[in-house]
Amino acid sequence: MPEGDDVTNPIGPVDATRVPRYGGDTTFARLPRLTDVPDADVVVWGVPFDSGVSYRPGARFGPNHVRQSSRLLRPYNPALDVEPFGRVQVADGGDLGVNPFDLDEAIATVESGARELSGTRRRLLTVGGDHTIALPLLRVQHERHGPVAVLHFDAHLDTWDTYFGAPHTHGTPFRRAAEEGLIDFAHSAHVGIRGPLYARLDLDESEKLGFAAVHCRDFARQPLDEIIERVRTRLGDRPVYVSLDIDVLDPAFAPGTGTPEAGGLSSMQLLEVLRGLDGLNVVGADVVEVSPAYDHAEITGIAAAHVVYELLSVLPVGGR
Repeated sequence: MPEGDDVTNPIGPVDATRVPRYGGDTTFARLPRLTDVPDADVVVWGVPFDSGVSYRPGARFGPNHVRQSSRLLRPYNPALDVEPFGRVQVADGGDLGVNPFDLDEAIATVESGARELSGTRRRLLTVGGDHTIALPLLRVQHERHGPVAVLHFDAHLDTWDTYFGAPHTHGTPFRRAAEEGLIDFAHSAHVGIRGPLYARLDLDESEKLGFAAVHCRDFARQPLDEIIERVRTRLGDRPVYVSLDIDVLDPAFAPGTGTPEAGGLSSMQLLEVLRGLDGLNVVGADVVEVSPAYDHAEITGIAAAHVVYELLSVLPVGGR
């Protein structure tokens, strides 16, 4: 049987003792492309789209920046004692071609692309792109799992109604998703919310849409283990979809993003919370809003690459 046909013997990253990490094709963690393996259990793919942003553009260049920043990732994750690329076949699915001029068409393209790529069993880990793409991705998750528990890491609520009368922007995906019944109202949560809002009503409306909130200030007052337990309790045994805006990190740890807010999480805090999801039924995820034009020394790209790595490490083995 050729290597890769047996799911117990997946094809992993390029051997760094044969090809230096700065050489070779730029795929996520130097994994094989989807076209180079018989099949894959998990696909990391890019959606280079940022027509829904309200401030600084540039997230359309995020997927390849994260790939470039992932070259130093290695096969063994000591924090969770797991080899994320050795348990299942993980492959890089490349980038989706999205219309940058027609937002509604772009949303439809992301939805159909995710549906086709995921098929009947694959888990998708999507690298954006701006947060608008969470809505079509959640539509596809709903088709498979019904309403999902959404764990939303972000400085911002992203539950606003419209911007300039537009219902689809990177600040509205979870309002639309709630209205469409895609979200499990009893088990979803924001993590990392901070910064000024338009009014107290913003928080009230977000809560009515089904989101509990772990604010950034909670991390300054509560032990990390308590916060992780709060999150796990909220999610329960539901299918969990993780949607992570890199601006949940403080600008010191993620300057390369479109709407930075002071007072965010550190990379260590974020990675520990993600590791705390181990054992839950994580069915998919997206990592969005990496804008490399504002990055320096790949600080944001490296953080995002490690976020993807930790999410891959907590994905359950087998179909659930």
